Amino acid sequence: MRQWTVDAFAAQPFRGNPACVVEPFDAWPDAAWMQALAAENNQAETAFLLRTADPARFGLRWFTPALEVPLCGHATLASSHVLFAALGCEAERITFDTLSGSLIVSRAGDGYEMDFPAQPPVRTATPPGLAEALGAEPAEVWASTYLVALFDNPQTVRALRPDIAALNHIAGEATGGRGNIGVAALAGSGPHDVIDRFFAPGSGIPEDPCTGSLHCILAPLYADKLGRPVIRFHQAYPGRGGDLTCETRGDRVLLRGQAVTTIESRLHV
Repeated sequence: MRQWTVDAFAAQPFRGNPACVVEPFDAWPDAAWMQALAAENNQAETAFLLRTADPARFGLRWFTPALEVPLCGHATLASSHVLFAALGCEAERITFDTLSGSLIVSRAGDGYEMDFPAQPPVRTATPPGLAEALGAEPAEVWASTYLVALFDNPQTVRALRPDIAALNHIAGEATGGRGNIGVAALAGSGPHDVIDRFFAPGSGIPEDPCTGSLHCILAPLYADKLGRPVIRFHQAYPGRGGDLTCETRGDRVLLRGQAVTTIESRLHV
């Protein structure tokens, strides 16, 4: 059985967010086995695919090294890239059946476009301990599946060195539980509109390099703030970073980005 490592939301190797993608199954393996492989891979996510009678439709599940998650953008992009580029899917778009419903990924120029559910946040009070854990006082805090702390200066976002253990205890009004905190600021200049990062000890990841699900929250938030639907984001994970463009359309977000395969391997288990 083959497995690929793909750098998602990246135009070149060793940028964006790496995900492992396992060759499609005819029936779901045991969940404990999938979790064990995800822990062995030790990437932010390992994606598992299930064949269906439709060659352009697959089941899709995502596992971090610690748990199964309901939505993962970069591993969905990586899965699409494997199906299109490595396994020869000839369709113009692929539908994935997931815990978050049907997700559609289409070819888009030299990259891909993912159709995801929008998760617009609501303004909330700053939870106790958040500023101390981040090491800076946010200007605003919003809550959706994750908490999102907004800052006035993108350099503040880039310079954060948070207390990850302390962040793991903070949930506020986030519906997805504790320890998943996005941070963002308007870029001010350059090719991007917004600079952001995502700390996710609650999902077993101290910091995620580039996070599609976070942008299902940030895209409608900044579309409203900037008064336009298309926003260019740079997730500023130190040493890597990932780029994506998001377009808010009603209750959906279109996430556009590229992907690069870095490893093809063979599983012996």
